Order: sequence, then structure tokens, then C-alpha cells
Amino acid sequence: MSTPLVSGGSRLPNTFLGAPASEEGRLDFLEYWRTLLKRKWAILGFAAVITLVAGVIAFVSTPIYEAKTVLLIETSKQKIVSIEDVYGGAVASREFFQTQIEILKSREVAYKTIAKLKLYDQPEFDPRAPATGLSAYIEQLGFANKEPLKEFTEQKLIEAAYGRFSGNLVIEPLRQSQMVFVKFTSSDAALAARVSNAVAQTFIENDLDAKYQMARTASAWLEDRLTGLKTKLNESEQALQGYREKQGLLNIKDSSQSGAGLQLGELQSRLIEARAKRAEAEATYNLIKNASGAGNLGSIPTVLNSTQVAEAKRLTADATKKLTDVAQRYGKEHPRYVQAEAEAKVANSNLQRQIELVAASIMQDYERARGTEKAIESAYNASRGTIQNINRKEFELGKYEREVEANRQMYDMFMKRAKETNITGDLQTTVARVIDSAMVPGSPIKPDKRKIVLVALLMGLIVGAGLALLLDVIDNTLKNSDDVESRLKQPLLTVLPLLSKKDAMRSNSGHLVIDSPNSLYSEAIRTARTGVLLSSVDVTSRVLLITSSNASEGKTTFSSNLALAHAFTQKTLLIDADMRRPSVARSHGLDAKAQGLSELVAGTAKLADCLQPVKDSNLMILGSGTIPPNPLELLHSEGFSKTIEELRRHFEMIIIDSPPVELVSDALVLSAKADGVIFVTKAQTTPVPMIRRALQHLQRADANVIGVVLNALDFKKADKYYGEYSGYGKHGYGAYGNAYGQSYAASTAKK
Repeated sequence: MSTPLVSGGSRLPNTFLGAPASEEGRLDFLEYWRTLLKRKWAILGFAAVITLVAGVIAFVSTPIYEAKTVLLIETSKQKIVSIEDVYGGAVASREFFQTQIEILKSREVAYKTIAKLKLYDQPEFDPRAPATGLSAYIEQLGFANKEPLKEFTEQKLIEAAYGRFSGNLVIEPLRQSQMVFVKFTSSDAALAARVSNAVAQTFIENDLDAKYQMARTASAWLEDRLTGLKTKLNESEQALQGYREKQGLLNIKDSSQSGAGLQLGELQSRLIEARAKRAEAEATYNLIKNASGAGNLGSIPTVLNSTQVAEAKRLTADATKKLTDVAQRYGKEHPRYVQAEAEAKVANSNLQRQIELVAASIMQDYERARGTEKAIESAYNASRGTIQNINRKEFELGKYEREVEANRQMYDMFMKRAKETNITGDLQTTVARVIDSAMVPGSPIKPDKRKIVLVALLMGLIVGAGLALLLDVIDNTLKNSDDVESRLKQPLLTVLPLLSKKDAMRSNSGHLVIDSPNSLYSEAIRTARTGVLLSSVDVTSRVLLITSSNASEGKTTFSSNLALAHAFTQKTLLIDADMRRPSVARSHGLDAKAQGLSELVAGTAKLADCLQPVKDSNLMILGSGTIPPNPLELLHSEGFSKTIEELRRHFEMIIIDSPPVELVSDALVLSAKADGVIFVTKAQTTPVPMIRRALQHLQRADANVIGVVLNALDFKKADKYYGEYSGYGKHGYGAYGNAYGQSYAASTAKK
């Protein structure tokens, strides 16, 4: 970047406060707040529109009702009939509970519920209903292809209604419990309650039906097994009977024999009878013997079936009952209790005695049976071989008999289980029960009009604030003085306030320093003049170029007023070098067609003939003169350079009003012939990239940019939103400006 000239032609670096490189693009919270304040009415208006639209939508939307049924999942049921071998009972576990939840959500339960209530006939779920809303409107306009009518079966209607049904159904388990909420939403409050209750009931019925079918399957399997077992039992019984017939066992017992045969048969019968009695007596004897060692003779069936033992047990029970009654009524110290206790002891002693007598009798019977058996065996020693043969046959017969008994027991067991299964299939317990049936809801759950309006208002404010901040970020213009130094990296020469419509008129704006010496605009011009003087203190003659990036940025007004400000103390010349759109002479009420710069450079006129004085000031103006066909060639000519050097000898300050940099290249040519360039830009109008590009063009042309003038800044808004211009007109500054302006007015009057 070029630097100001000082005496001796050397340059000093530009120094200015602020604008560190790290602050480029930074936007702190204070700037956010100021941006929001600046656009508060737009934000509030946007929020109001959003709120109004949301309110209208909320009030015209169809109300949605929600009904809720509470189910209790039974994880531990009382079994009426035990049949774990047929199917496993439910266990109280989390896995079982979660499984039932998934079954409740299943498509099967949904299909059965839809079919039970015939929901496909309801307009909300009927796929045959005509389209409504936006889709119907598009179809009416002809932008959508009208689908041909479909033929719906009941199953297809159920499948078509399932999508909307599942979207409205919510299954929500209650944490830390076995309860489940079945919720259904619908625009029809009564329908929502019916569907919610129907889903719960269908789930219970579906479980019962599944268990019934399982019981039927198990029953059929048992019946099939029973058929095979019955066949096997019949075969084993037939084999037993065939063996008896083959061995002639029935003939030995029943047929009449001659001589020894009859005797052998009789002896055999007696021996068998004796052995049977002995075996029976021996079995009872062994039981008594084992029980006697354990002291538990009363548990033997033979002893218990004895008449005297049964009578003794009855008497003992009566005595015990009497003792219990007396103890409860009179207590243990009463004489009746003592008497009853004695009677109970006598009864117990009598019972024990009777048991021992019966046991002794049985043991005697056993000894008699043994004696009888031994006597018969002694008589039959001669026929021992025959008897042994018969014993062997009976052993083989026992095998057949045991097989028959085993088959009979298996058959009886399966018959019992089959009956149990049939009974269980008829008496099933439910997997769940309804704790609280759904009631018809009295108020809709949505739309929540109040909530929608509040949320819309909040979102409108948030979005509006976001858009305001976005617009502020997108607004790539200079909004305050800090932007000049932070974003352009150029020193700020002065800030010019926004002019009123009257002052902004071309006929008034060019001499505001004279007409309104006490105004902020005049003070800002004097600030710029001071900056120019300080930038080159020892230079006797200065040439300043005033330019901008685009037209209508106020450079001509600034040039005129800056020249008038310099004219108070120096011999000053204002040159209108904007030969494409000259306006300096016209702004001061001078003859715009008089001879000027073009004639002076061409040598067709003298300097005195080209200069025009400004009324009430020492300022001289050199107009553009006749506009040449190619102004750039004129400004780039050797004659123009000589003209500038000639003018330096007559004036202390020469200010050149040049065309904008971005429109033509005249300013770049003129900048090389000037000691310094002042760049004027309009606040909140010219994009920063355009300004930067113009400054880069000047720097490439080796121009010495003294500073930037920020023009047309609304001080009131800047003070309100940015808080940096509050000093103007406050704390006595306005009075200081008045006095300062009055001194200039007085000096002008003297001259």
C-alpha cells in the first residue's frame, strides 16, 4: 500500500488505530444485538406472519383423539391341569414380557382387529375413498394420472388399511411393571376407543386360540400313540394266552387224570396253594419284620386293614379330638384335661397293643404256612423233577405276564394324559387381562393450538433473527468507521453524515462548508482537510485526486467542499477532470460551457480565461471545458502533465475531481500525476469487494492513497445500532463545532 509523502519525497507508513487482521469478519454479541435492533420490526413482522399462518393451520386442522387401554401381562398363571410334558408353561421373565409386546404389535393381531371392526369401511382407513386435499387438487388439474379402479377383496382391503392402522397404533410398556398401554389415535373419538379395546381383546383371544390349537395337536398325537399302545397290549395278551395253551398249564389244573395223574394234580394244586399262602404270608412277614425294626408297624396295609386295629384307631382319634377340645376350652391344668389325657394314653396303648397282636398273628400264620409247605414238599420228593419243570414253566409265564402288565400301565398313562389334554384345551387361562378399558376421549391430543401458536411465534422470532443476522452477514458493505480500517486496511480520513434531501441537491451540496459552517458535514470536511495537511506538512504545492469506485458516491460534493475548506487558508484550485460527466461548475452555479481543462491542455486558451472564481470564497475552479472524443488520451498526454506543473506554480492546493475507478481508467492515469489520492465510498451501498478492487487498481498504478472517506452515513442509526457516533452533538461537541464554524464564517466574511 502506498504511503503519504513528506518533505524530501520520502513516504511514511500509514498509521491508524484498530483494524487488526484477526478482526476481519468477526461479529461479537454486541454486533448481533445491534443487528437485531436494527431489523426488529421486520423480525416481529415475520414472526407475526408465521404465527398467523400456524394459527390458521391449527384451527382448520382435523382434531385427533387418542384412546388408551391398559393391559396386564400374566407371566405366572395358575395351572388348572398340569401338563408340562405337552407344552411348556410361561415363565416370569423379561424375555416373555418382551415377546408378548412384539406379539401385540404383530401383523396378525392387527389384521384380525381390522377384520373384526371392519375398519376398511371407515373413511379414514378405506382405500376406496376418493383422494382429498392436495393430491385431489393435482388430479383435478390433470397433472396426475388417474389410476384405474381396483377390485378389492376383504383381504386386500385389510392389507390396504394396515398401513394407516399401524401408524395410528402405539404399544407402550410401562417401565418396572407388567402393564402395557395400547394407544390408538383417530379423528373419530369413539372409533379410537373401540379400536384400542379391540386390539387388547384380539390379543387375548389370539393367545387363547393358539393354545387351544396346540392342545388339539397334542391330543391328536396322544390319540395316535394310544392306538399303537392298545395294539401292542393286545398282542402281548395273545402271546401270554398262547404260551399257556402251548405248555398245557390249564390242562394240568382242569383236566381229570387217572390214578397218579389225579394224585399229582391234586398234590400239585395243594403245593401251589401252600406255596401261595406261604409266599403271601412271607411277604407280610417281611414287611412286619422290617417295620418292627423301624418301629412303624402301623403303616403296613394288612395291619391297618385289621378290624380290631381300625377300631382302636377310631378310639384313639376320638380320644385325641376330645383332648384337643378340652385343652382349648379348659386348659392343661383342669381335671377334665388330665382325665382326657389319660384316656388318650389308654387309647394309644390299646392301639399299639392291637397292632402288635395283629402282627404276631400274621407271623404265626407265616410259620404255619411254612410248615404246611414243608410237609407237602416232603410228600412230593419223589415227584420233584415234575414240580421243578412246572416251576420253570411258571417262571417263563411270569415274563409274559410282566410284559402284559407293563403295556397295560403305559396304555393307562397315555389314556390319562389324553384326557388331561382335552380338559386343558377346554379350560385355558389368558395370557393377559384388561385392567382399564379405553373410554371415549373428550378432548383431542392434537393439534395443540396454544402450543402450536407459541412454538410458531418462538420459531418465527428465531428464524427472523437468523435471517436478520444472515442479511447482515450477506450485506457486504461498509456500515461504520471500523469497517473501513478492519476490512479495507486503509486509514479513515473522515466520515461524512447523510445529507437531507435539501442539502443533497446539486445546487446546494457543493458549498455546504460556506452555507452551513456549523453542521456536522462541514466539521467532517474540516477533519478531512486537517488530515490532508498533516499528511504532507512541508510540501509547498499539493495535488490531490478525489475518486471513488462507482458513480453517485458523493466524490464531487466532497471535492467541492474540501476545496472550499482549503480555500480558507490556501490558494486552492478545483479541477473537474471527470470529462465524461462534468458537474463541478454546475454545482457552484458557474458556466459549464466555459473554456476549461481541455482547452488549457490543448493550448487554445490561457489559464486566466479558463479559471472561474467561486462566490464568497477564494476558490478557483477549472472546468472540464469542451469534452474531447477520447478524454483518456487528453489526460495521458504530455500537455496535461505540463499543465499540472504549471498550475503547481500558481496554487498551493490543487484538487482534481476524477471519474470512478471501476467505470473508466481515467483515475488511474491521474493518480500517477497526483501527490495523494482520497478514495470516497458510500456507506451501506458499495460492496466491499468492489472497493477493494478499486483500491488494488490504484495501488498497481503506484497511487498514494492518503485515506478513505466514508460518505452518507446515517449518524442517528449508527449511534443507535453501533454506539460509536454518540459523541456528535453531545458533551459540548456541538457547541465546539458551532464556535469552530463561526470562526470560519467570520474569516470568510473578512476576505
